[in-house]
Amino acid sequence: MGIIFTKLLRLFNHQEHKVIIVGLDNAGKTTILYQFSMNEVVHTSPTIGSNVEEIVVNNTHFLMWDIGGQESLRSSWNTYYTNTEFVIVVVDSTDRERISVTREELYRMLAHEDLKKAGLLIFANKQDVKGCMSVSEISTNLQLTSIKDHQWHIQACCALTGEGLCQGLEWMMSRLRVR
Repeated sequence: MGIIFTKLLRLFNHQEHKVIIVGLDNAGKTTILYQFSMNEVVHTSPTIGSNVEEIVVNNTHFLMWDIGGQESLRSSWNTYYTNTEFVIVVVDSTDRERISVTREELYRMLAHEDLKKAGLLIFANKQDVKGCMSVSEISTNLQLTSIKDHQWHIQACCALTGEGLCQGLEWMMSRLRVR
């Protein structure tokens, strides 16, 4: 009887896990969001405000908020932080000039009270482009090993092909099981 009750509870327990997807403009945030939701590449334009999609993986519901990354919009990112369980930071692996800006924004976010318990997934996007920064190089530039108060994972990916995206979602799912 207990097993049946547990299975029924899981069937009707549609707890949503809030995820915000951030990064500088042109990093690939929206392309990643729509790869997750439709499994296809969608022509995108710069996001003004946000896009939101519900992604369901093995009966786990993620409400993913893709937030615009233009400089003028970054100051409003904190309005999305409440109840966020995961932060996905998308890094353009070809953008060596702005990796320090990404680092500054990352540490500003992680210091925010509403994100104290959030897990951090970094997608090193555009790994298909010749001469891009490696995952190791991005990790070093972002000083990820100094992050001690958040669980984090960096994942190489290509938003256009979807390569690496499932591994990132699997990491998030594994963090939910640990809780």
